[in-house]
Order: sequence, then C-alpha cells, then structure tokens
Amino acid sequence: MRARTDGADHLVAADEPLAGFQIRAGGAVPGAIVMPALLSLVRRVRRTGQSASRAIQSVDEGRSVAAWALVTPEGDGTAIELSQWHQSEEAAAETPVSEALLRHLAEAEILLDDAQRVIAANVRAGDLAGLAAALEAGRGRYWTEFVRIERVSDLMTTRQGPLHWRLLDDAPFSVLGSPRSWRARIIPRVQGGFTLLAVPETAETLPEPTPKPTPAPDAATNAGASEPGWSRLLGRELAPALRQPITRIIANAETIRTRLAGPLAEEYAGYARDIADAGRHLMSLIEDLADLEAVEAPGFAPAPDRIDLADCARRAAGILSVRAQERGITLRTPGETAHVPAIGEFRRVLQVLLNLVTNAIRYSPEGSVVRLETGEDARGAWIAVQDEGQGLDAEQAERVFNKFERLGRSGDGGSGLGLYISRHLAQAMGGDLVVTSAPGEGARFELTLPPDRGA
Repeated sequence: MRARTDGADHLVAADEPLAGFQIRAGGAVPGAIVMPALLSLVRRVRRTGQSASRAIQSVDEGRSVAAWALVTPEGDGTAIELSQWHQSEEAAAETPVSEALLRHLAEAEILLDDAQRVIAANVRAGDLAGLAAALEAGRGRYWTEFVRIERVSDLMTTRQGPLHWRLLDDAPFSVLGSPRSWRARIIPRVQGGFTLLAVPETAETLPEPTPKPTPAPDAATNAGASEPGWSRLLGRELAPALRQPITRIIANAETIRTRLAGPLAEEYAGYARDIADAGRHLMSLIEDLADLEAVEAPGFAPAPDRIDLADCARRAAGILSVRAQERGITLRTPGETAHVPAIGEFRRVLQVLLNLVTNAIRYSPEGSVVRLETGEDARGAWIAVQDEGQGLDAEQAERVFNKFERLGRSGDGGSGLGLYISRHLAQAMGGDLVVTSAPGEGARFELTLPPDRGA
C-alpha cells in the first residue's frame, strides 16, 4: 500500500488498510500520523533527506499490527510504501520495555523470513556501510553469511543455514569493516519471520576516569570488602551466561501459551503464562544486578551525547503508552516544538526515564495523569516526572534512593534497585536525581543534566 505526507508530517493520502487504521485510531486523512513508529520514520527521512526503512508495530482496536515501511523524500514531504501488513488475531500484548529500548539503540534492523533469510534491511551506522551493501545484494541468503558469529561459529554450516533463532538471540558478532563489537537481538514477528536488531556493545568506562575518594580503612567490614567481588561475579560472569537460557525459557513458554506447538488445555496454557512471567521477572532482576555492577565500578562514566530531553520524554512515554492505557492513566509530554538540549548518554537517560515513568504508572491511581515536564534553569537542563499517587513523607523521600529500598512494599515485582541505579547514572553524567513530595500530593522526580550550550 502507498501513502504520502506533507511538509508538516501530516498524512495527506493513504491506501487501505493504513487509512482505516488512521481513522479508527482517532486520526483523519488528511491529518497527523497516529502511528508513532511510522511518524518517527517519516520525520527522520524528511529531516535527513535520505530514504529509510524499518519494521513498524502498533495496536489497532486491541490487536497487534505490524508492517515493513519504506519512506522516501518526495517534495516537501515523503512517499510511504508499506508491505507485509499483518494484524494478529490475538489481543495485543504490551511490548516489553527492554525490547522497545533495544529498538532505539539498534543501529541496524534486518527483516528475516521464517528461515532467517534476509528480506530487507535498514542500516544506520556508518561503519556498517559494507554490511548494508552486502545485505542489499544478498537478499534471500541467511543473515549469518554476512557476519562472524563469535563462540558459536563452529556449530554453523552454510549447507544447513543458521542455528535455531533462540540459540542466536543475544549472540555476539563482528562485521568486516567495523571496529565495534555487536550483539544480535532476534525478535519474532506476529506474522511470521523475525526482526534482527544489531545493537553495539559500548564501553562502560572512559580511558581516564575521574579518581574517586578511597574509603577509610575502618569503613569496610569483612562482608563489605567481599561484596564488590561478588557483585562483579554476578554482573560480569553470571548475567551474560544466564540471559540466553532464560530467554529460551520465556520463548518456549510463550510458544506453548500461544499454542503454536499444537492444541493445549487452557489450564496448561495458564501454567505456561506463569512460567513466561516468572522468566521475565528473573531477567529484570539480572539486568538490574548487571547495571548495579556497572554503576558501582571504579571509574564508571557514561559516554556523553548531545541529546534533547523533550525528545527523550516523548520517547519514554511512547514506549510505556500501552501500559499506561491499561490502567487508564494519561501520559502528558512536552509538545512537538519543545526542545531542551543537554549533555548525557542517550540510552542511560532513557533508562532513567523509563524507570521513573514505570514507577509513576505503577503507583498512581487509575484514571490519573502522569506529567513529563522539561526546562532549563541555573541548575542546568532538567526533566521531571510528576504523578498523582499517594506521595512520600520526608523520611520516605530520604530513603527512596537507597539500595534495595522498597519502602515496605511487597509483591510488586521490584528489586529496590531502580532508583538507586538511576541516581548513580544521573550523577555519573554530571547531574542529579532528586524527589520532592508530600503525603497525598503525589511525587515529582527531577533529573538534571549539564545543558548543551552549543546547541
């Protein structure tokens, strides 16, 4: 199907079923694009003047919708071609936060068929230009022929094609012509086939970190002295080893739950759902522990980027929009014309915001509003998340950033590490994370970062 947009990124013409989706979602033709992933792609193409393609996903009347979008510049606007449009017969499931974040971090997105053969690719990284050309010329071949898979390459044969996708998910790989290391994240698509995300493995420390004060000798007990070694073992050694088997457990449980492997009694489908949920919870704990090790490592320093806090706010709200809708909570973000330039590592800032907004949704009453506000003052650039929950008293506000602190809550699935890690990340980026609150008046968490004076 085809569609066109104007210089204001409004959809001025569209074939079915995109036109029908636009209207059912509350939009119009002509009118503003209501599909966030498509709108983001259109804006990028119009801004850069270069064609781009990617897999897009959304929800249409409670059902998952997916397609492959190719957008090219055309006059003041763009021309859109959508292929492989598919609507799931099952109710849409919320996109995991980790998956949505991976899509933002990925520098190449490759569409694969059921056998993991290349259908199309959208490569954004300059050092993957050779890979982009090879993929374009090699459509229909296995994606593993274009990269070097580390550690499992000896198990692969070109005659049989690649390993099962669950064995390759999160596998490290290298690309000829790129000095960086990469990881393959493979996501099954609702209409069959896969989306392969190439995510760079970035360094967690700078070559010359700022020295940190050494604790006094009597400040550490024997238990405390042994804690860093245990933390390093858990985050650096065990976390990578555990991710793959847990991912397989989740994927197998979902295969059983959705009855892709054959008919199954509802009772056992429920068991499979519980297994998948438990696996996701365990995976989130592992990710928290890996982040804990990173932020507590000597010399930890995120890589500074030039970012826009207003854009980060809109992205975080987009990722968590389904979760908010499920509880009838409205997420209000800065307008499209709002821009607050700052210096900070994009993925770490987004990680902090996702944690803050997730907490706000979790502890706010149904039907309330969560506001994401941005600005700049004498302290620097800032972004705040304000909820309408029960709020915190002075003693709780003092404790909320402590490690493993959950303020007496139980059964909510949290590790008590999110705010502790978020504050460490904020401070490592030259800013801070603070809270202002009062009982019955909600809580306001504010992240400050150095402003980007050169923007």
